[in-house]
Amino acid sequence: MLHIVTDGTADFPPGWIEKYRIHVVPFRIHFGEETFVQGVDISEEDFYRMIAERRIIPKTSQASPQQMEAVYTRVAQPGDTVFSIHVGRKLSGTYESAVIAARKLADKIRVIPFDSAGGAAGLAFMCKEARELADRGASAEEILKRLETLREQIRVLLTVDNLDYPRMSGRVKAIQAFLASALRLKPIIELEDGLLVAKGKVRTRAKALEHVVQRAKEEMGGRLADVAIVHARAPEDAKKLEAMARAALNVRELVHTTLSTAVTVHLGPGTAGLVTYPVENNHATLG
Repeated sequence: MLHIVTDGTADFPPGWIEKYRIHVVPFRIHFGEETFVQGVDISEEDFYRMIAERRIIPKTSQASPQQMEAVYTRVAQPGDTVFSIHVGRKLSGTYESAVIAARKLADKIRVIPFDSAGGAAGLAFMCKEARELADRGASAEEILKRLETLREQIRVLLTVDNLDYPRMSGRVKAIQAFLASALRLKPIIELEDGLLVAKGKVRTRAKALEHVVQRAKEEMGGRLADVAIVHARAPEDAKKLEAMARAALNVRELVHTTLSTAVTVHLGPGTAGLVTYPVENNHATLG
């Protein structure tokens, strides 16, 4: 039997976790000396309420190898295969924890750790496709090949509303150039070579949203695409992005997701953007 495991940076549309039978390993969120387990003893509502009340930016920590091992042995039986699909190794140590746990269980369970080189809704798309392929009888090698293709094709394009979060987290490359500007420019953040990189010189929120969609259009080049609208407490901007994306892109499927709290701590409430990839030959006949 094949199982799919991912982590708390993944952004899933409602119902996908159950439909595609995905196991999510949560991050830990630290508000000062207090530690909470994402989605277990702190909800998304709690997360935003505590930020507003305490006026501090929390920190996160990923699952340890021991915690990953516990997840694998809970979800899989000896002889099963587990695809463990995680946020990029340049952004988090989660993938390394998966690798260590996989080695320890090598004589019992086949665990295949996969570095997505990204996160957010990109992870959701990968988990969805892995499950669909598995249900159609694909081998582990065929699934791995598809994930490698997705890793090259998925584009993540975001804009942030509050520069304090990326400044404090240090997870966004080149953000200092925007912090130093007296104009307080709105950066466009793109996933590039496994890193979040601040780009663009946009002065208003409206222009930033337009720029996100334009960059997606350039990347997709008219190809049929699956699209996720992602946001952190920015529902009106998400609606605007959907309208613009449907007008500018050749959309096959469009879904909405909220940005996971494990990602929001680094980018901040008000973040919004698109995650998209081309889907031609997506369901070619398996060899």
